[in-house]
Amino acid sequence: MSTTIRQLHQLLATELGRVVIGSDAAVDALLVALVARGHVLVQGVPGLGKTLLAKTLARALGGEFKRIQGTADLMPSDIIGVHVFDEAARTFVFRPGPLFADVVLVDEINRAGPKTQSALLEAMEERQVSVEREVWALPPDFLVLGTQNPREFEGTFPLPESQLDRFMLRIDVGYPAREAESEILARYGGVGGAAQAALEQVGVIDRALLAQARAEAEQIHVAPTLSDYVLNLARASREHPRLSLGLSTRGALALLRGSRVVAGMRGADFVTPDDVKQIAPWILPHRLLLTPEAALEGASDSEIVTALLAATPVPR
Repeated sequence: MSTTIRQLHQLLATELGRVVIGSDAAVDALLVALVARGHVLVQGVPGLGKTLLAKTLARALGGEFKRIQGTADLMPSDIIGVHVFDEAARTFVFRPGPLFADVVLVDEINRAGPKTQSALLEAMEERQVSVEREVWALPPDFLVLGTQNPREFEGTFPLPESQLDRFMLRIDVGYPAREAESEILARYGGVGGAAQAALEQVGVIDRALLAQARAEAEQIHVAPTLSDYVLNLARASREHPRLSLGLSTRGALALLRGSRVVAGMRGADFVTPDDVKQIAPWILPHRLLLTPEAALEGASDSEIVTALLAATPVPR
C-alpha cells in the first residue's frame, strides 16, 4: 500500500491550508505536479489568490519563489538572465534571471509576447536554459505556475499548442464557496499584514519525503489494459469530429503519470480506470483544440473531455 504519497498529501494540505482557504482541488493538483515533475496552468479571474497559492507552495517546499509579470514588452533576457561585464574580473559574467528559482509564478502568461513565451519551452521541458551557447541548469524541483484570465483577451497573445502541451495540468479556479469566502474576509479583512503573518507560520516539508514519494509512484503498477485505456482515450480525441487537435504523446504520458499519483493518494499500489477519469479533467482540456464549427457553437474543451470519458470503453 502507498503511504509516502498520502503522507506528503496530508502535509501539503495542512501547510497550504494555513494560508489558502478552500483550495482542496488545487492542493491535489499541485501534489500531482510535484510528484510527477509537471507544471501547472492556473486559469481564473483576478483576485482569487493564485499568487498567494504559489507563494505558499514555495514556502512549504523551503524553496525560492520568483514572480514574472507577463507584459507585451517582456523580453527573453528579462526572465532568463544576461551577461554583464565585471570590472573587477575584466570579463563577462552571467546574471541569472527570475527563472532560476524553485517555484516560478508567470502571472498573466498570455500577456507576454510569443518570443518570451518561446523562451519558456526549453526551461519547462528540459529544466535548463541556453544563453550564449552555454547551458545553465535550473533547480532540480523547478516548477512553473502560469496564470491567465480566460475572460480577458485584449492585449493578449494566446499560448501556442507547444506551450500548452508543456503544462502537465490546468486547474480552473472559480469563486470560493460562501463559507470559504466568509472565512477569507474574517481572516484577511484587516488593514495589517495578515497574509504575510500567515505565510510565516507555514512549515517546511522535508524534500526527502518528496523524493520518496516519487520513488513510490514509480512502483505503482499499471496493467497493460490500463495503458490501452489511456491510448484509446488519446486515439478517440484525435479522431473526434469536433476537435482539430487531439491528445499528444506527451499528454498521454502525463495522463499515465498523473494517474499513478492519484492512485498513491488513495493508498493503492495499482492504477484503476477511475484514477484516470479523476485526473483527466486536469490534463486533457487545455491540450485539445476545437474545430471552428465547435467553437462557434459554444462547445468547451471540458465538455469534450466529459464526452470522451463517457464514450471510451472502460477495461474490466
